Amino acid sequence: MDLFEYQGKQYFARYDIPVSPGGVANTVEEAVAQAETVGYPVVVKAQVQVGGRGKAGGIKLANSKAEVETHAGNILGMDIKGHVVRRLWIEKASDIAKEYYASFTLDRSAKQFMGMLSAKGGVDIEQVAAEDPNAIARIRVNPVDGLSEAACREWVMAAKLDDAATDGAVDILMKLYRCFTEGDADLVEINPLILTPDGRVHALDAKVTLDDSSAGRHPEWDAFRGLAQLEAREKMAKDKGLQYVGLDGSVGVIANGAGLAMSTCDTINQVGGSPANFLDIGGGADADVVAGALEVINTDPKVKVIFINIFGGVTRCDEVANGIVEAMSRVEIHSPLVIRLDGTNTKEGHEILEAHASDSMMIAKTMIEAARKAVALVGG
Repeated sequence: MDLFEYQGKQYFARYDIPVSPGGVANTVEEAVAQAETVGYPVVVKAQVQVGGRGKAGGIKLANSKAEVETHAGNILGMDIKGHVVRRLWIEKASDIAKEYYASFTLDRSAKQFMGMLSAKGGVDIEQVAAEDPNAIARIRVNPVDGLSEAACREWVMAAKLDDAATDGAVDILMKLYRCFTEGDADLVEINPLILTPDGRVHALDAKVTLDDSSAGRHPEWDAFRGLAQLEAREKMAKDKGLQYVGLDGSVGVIANGAGLAMSTCDTINQVGGSPANFLDIGGGADADVVAGALEVINTDPKVKVIFINIFGGVTRCDEVANGIVEAMSRVEIHSPLVIRLDGTNTKEGHEILEAHASDSMMIAKTMIEAARKAVALVGG
């Protein structure tokens, strides 16, 4: 679950991470009231869960009531990369001497936590990584041992932050690690982490992604969910009980199980294609579930082919095949299907599908074969 910036800052504040004072506004009048509470100058910031707000005109400095009214009026209702601004964060403006980047996330391959720190903040970390990878200092932390202050200080020194920022950065990074681990987050990011002219270090922005699997320990997270902005396909999938994440490619993916869905995306990339989504239909693959998944992917104009990858365990392949056939009679599919079935009753499942095979519904025996067929269809 991704939090808005203001929610992320509220989350940071629970761990004593210093943030700029501010308040939430849903109208121009509320924006003015919040600005007069914190005192001018203020920054009027669009609250959308997407990057590039500043370049889109969604972050503006205001030195007076009139400027707040103008900026708030212009930003509310603005479309930023498909996200409509319905909420603002009005924040006390900060004097900035230097901008840094800091984050913690999970390094799945190493089975450890990973921190990233850079003296080049205020821009996308992907841009820094591409242009100057040596500008990012990484630290891997064994979850059992945790992050020691000594290791944290070495990390800060390796990142070559300014001497004036060292103590403040160590203090914040130790707190950020607690926020990441004790707060059950998948990602905590501060960009920029700033050094002020008087030597203070604090978080000027906040990006927090919470681990949904930990929600049972956090009933207070329910307050966040009602405010989440879901993209239309994500909302449709959620309503149908499906796990969907939109990506930028052209091969639609339907798989049963998160691990298989991720492997399918990786395989598509491996053979030169690009997945359009991650979609996990879970353990069930009956006609209703498959039809729902096809409806969701069907709404994505980028999708040129749909790759259905099912491993039949408890769910038998013949049941899945019948579900696919019935689903296709319910949903008008705009793209050809490539289907791979394996597992329990594979032979019976293939026989059912082969009876309906055509140029718009092809069958493959292996995942790599199916991926190649799907990518070839995109190219054609």
